Amino acid sequence: MKLIAKTAFPMATQVIDRFHVQQLATDAVQDIRIKYRWEAIDKENLDIKHARDNRFTYKPALFSNGDSRKQLLARSRLFLYKDLNKWTASQKVRANILFNEYPKIKEAYLLSNELRNIYNTHKGKNIAMTKLAQWYNAVEKSGFKSFRIVMNTISLNYREILNYFDNRSTNASAESFNAKIKAFRMQLRGVRSKAFFLFRLTQIYA
Repeated sequence: MKLIAKTAFPMATQVIDRFHVQQLATDAVQDIRIKYRWEAIDKENLDIKHARDNRFTYKPALFSNGDSRKQLLARSRLFLYKDLNKWTASQKVRANILFNEYPKIKEAYLLSNELRNIYNTHKGKNIAMTKLAQWYNAVEKSGFKSFRIVMNTISLNYREILNYFDNRSTNASAESFNAKIKAFRMQLRGVRSKAFFLFRLTQIYA
């Protein structure tokens, strides 16, 4: 895609969309949460088996908000995608319990949120470059394997990532246009002639 853009638009400045980079960071946090969730499921299954073997009713330990450990990890999925300032009251309670039980998830979430803050608060490219380098070093020191994809993406594409801070450009308009094309294609129930399909697109949207 980068080669296509460079060939078709040689004078354009390429920008890697901020939301794609942020998505990699939030996915890394979710990977850590999922790992702990599988461990909780395995332990609960063993406890249930032990209860059955000894002929007593299994009752999971509950936290102060009524969640079991397995439920806590499952229900924490949504708020880990959000900025902490946008959490609801119940999400704040659940987050406090989750972070007390799993400090590694808290550390990973704060790293992800810090990346979001760099994009939201810094306007100059030079300042953003310094902050991004500091964030990269913090991730490297944390030792999280799930963040390696984010680190590799930044190290290989840092110029295009930093170009965002020139005009704070995103690909929202392209995504919107792509959605229109998909909706148009669905109305046609498929495309047999690509040339005619492209002709109709230019007549409608050009």
